Amino acid sequence: MGQGNLFLAGDIGGTKTSLAMMEADAAGALAIRRTETFTSASESSLESIIAKFLSRGRETGIQGACFGVAGAIIDGRCKTTNLPWPEMSEAGLAKAAGAPRVKLLNDLEAMAYGMLFLAPSDFVELNPSGKPGPARGHAAVLAAGTGLGEAILAWDGARHMPIGSEGGHCSFAPQTELEVELWRYLRSRFSGHVSYERILSGPGFADLFAFLRQSGRFEENPALEAELAACSNLGQRNAVVSRHGLAGTDNVCKATLETFASIYGAEAGNLALKCMATGGVFIGGGIAPKIIDALKSGSFIEGFLAKGRFASLLKTLPVRVATNPNTPVLGSGYYIFHLVNRR
Repeated sequence: MGQGNLFLAGDIGGTKTSLAMMEADAAGALAIRRTETFTSASESSLESIIAKFLSRGRETGIQGACFGVAGAIIDGRCKTTNLPWPEMSEAGLAKAAGAPRVKLLNDLEAMAYGMLFLAPSDFVELNPSGKPGPARGHAAVLAAGTGLGEAILAWDGARHMPIGSEGGHCSFAPQTELEVELWRYLRSRFSGHVSYERILSGPGFADLFAFLRQSGRFEENPALEAELAACSNLGQRNAVVSRHGLAGTDNVCKATLETFASIYGAEAGNLALKCMATGGVFIGGGIAPKIIDALKSGSFIEGFLAKGRFASLLKTLPVRVATNPNTPVLGSGYYIFHLVNRR
């Protein structure tokens, strides 16, 4: 590739790091020209990953770079909590990328910004009563995966800007007797504080299943134990539970999906109210696309709308699941493109 209007974008996670070389056309639309995924723990730093990625291409004249990182960004610096990497800085990454401008974003800020540039076909609507139309007003973004990320797309009257948060660590508020028992179960496990992330995440999904299984409320499929015993990691176990739950072949698994979806909807409604998300609610992360049928079945929206006097407002909001796995990378790319070009 020759010299062009090039931007380097990345999604930096504890498990994997995805980098993409993006090129802007005259209209300001970005296209991914080259992408590569690295195992984060196998690398010594983001700088080393950038060096490997750039050595495999022929790009020149990179105008800017942006990286969404799972961590807090303070004064252009970030020390990841889930990787033994040295502290990252925008100045150091600019040298590594050979770019005049580099921006670090929280990973949910990057994902939130990417939502603005997805095609309609990249979304699945969860709220049948949501009003379609242009997304004006603040928007809420939630993403359950390894953890629970939350962000806000703040509307200034002309455009949206992403605001990161640590809202996933806010206290879980049980709404049913079953959820009260779940809260007690998790409180005993986690030394007193139960956040929404303790449920709305991969590890949380497993803990929710374990709680429902030991509660004795549901008859279990005899074949389930053998399938779970054959699994070598948490992800495989969660996949087994999800498969049985979606197929309706095990009552515990089905209840796990329904309860997970209900609590996910409740927290989405909480964030929507906190930022008055008249611009809609976006659901990202790795879990939602895998259990989309469970989210569409009704318990998610029931949890979302269970807000008393504000149920009528929430009923009008579009709630969309993003299915494009490149959303955080797109967000990073468009963010640096707009920053460099002041758009």
